[in-house]
Amino acid sequence: MRTSSLTGAISVLTGSHTPDTGGDGPGLAALRLDPTTGHLSYDGVEPLPVSGASFLAAHPSLGVVYSTNETETGTVSAVARADDGTLSPLGESMSSGGANPCHLAVHPGGEWLLTANYGSDTAPGTVAVHRLGADGRLLEPTDLVVHQGSGPVVGRQEGSHAHQVLVDPAARFVLATDLGADSVFTYRLDTGTGRLEQLAVNRLWAGSGPRHLAFAPGGDLVFSADELSSTVTCHRYDATDGTLKTLSSVPATTAKDVHNQPGGIVTSPCGRFVWVTNRGADTVAAFRLAGTTLEPLGETPAGGTWPRGLTLVDGHLLVANQHSGTLATLRILPDGTLDQPHPPVSAPSVVCALAL
Repeated sequence: MRTSSLTGAISVLTGSHTPDTGGDGPGLAALRLDPTTGHLSYDGVEPLPVSGASFLAAHPSLGVVYSTNETETGTVSAVARADDGTLSPLGESMSSGGANPCHLAVHPGGEWLLTANYGSDTAPGTVAVHRLGADGRLLEPTDLVVHQGSGPVVGRQEGSHAHQVLVDPAARFVLATDLGADSVFTYRLDTGTGRLEQLAVNRLWAGSGPRHLAFAPGGDLVFSADELSSTVTCHRYDATDGTLKTLSSVPATTAKDVHNQPGGIVTSPCGRFVWVTNRGADTVAAFRLAGTTLEPLGETPAGGTWPRGLTLVDGHLLVANQHSGTLATLRILPDGTLDQPHPPVSAPSVVCALAL
């Protein structure tokens, strides 16, 4: 991957909703972050019109980035990134295996792409696997699993809604959160065939609506941002069988009289802190881990409205504020709290950011 032309700067790609998916963003756009000042600026690279680019993931060894195309028909795209930062499609977009793909991950070996499809009012959540070519392009789909389940929240949990797919720190199991089923599904990926074997269904709080997970560095704890209950929950993770045991839970925000939905969640490299975006309160909340309990450290304005994506990069958090169309930088202080946001850059309908 190319470093930015600005000495010491970090290259960042953003994904946004495009006009055909209800937004006014360009798809993919390239920026650079000065890690000393937290200043963001556009990198002079022409944006690439990728439809509904709601989540991005990088290939572990190639200059290739993958994007969900969050539409009812559901596709995923591979994008090549040249040495000068130029973005171009790599092969054809392919069906994601479901409606409204919202998250994806590349298996650490670089041979498989995993995609979570949220589904719709009538289509269930699914997880798809695609084989990747030697140059990183998307090849044939190798598996599609359909989630079963529902929850008590009317209008959101009549059926399953896969919201995230990730590989555990030991690269042994694949976990998929399901907001509609109040569950985390555990799979084993056969890296020879690309088939998923379901090993466990971890039932979480009824009505919690788990959206995203973030592992502690040691891999023994995992934290969930619970969209429907507006909580952050600590779970014990058993790396031998991929099961979760809920340990404690705290409110995601102290804001009153506001309908709040946690969005992104990340953990610190030291394992002491957890940060979560709050859509509704429009803050980023900081927590300190005390044993297996999260202690609130405070909330900081997100630098815009409806903060969805949260990206940790070199002592800063990048916050993608979807409704205000701004990308903000918050510096992490030594005690885990956050500095006030650096003046954000305009990023229409931005929903995610990827540091390269």
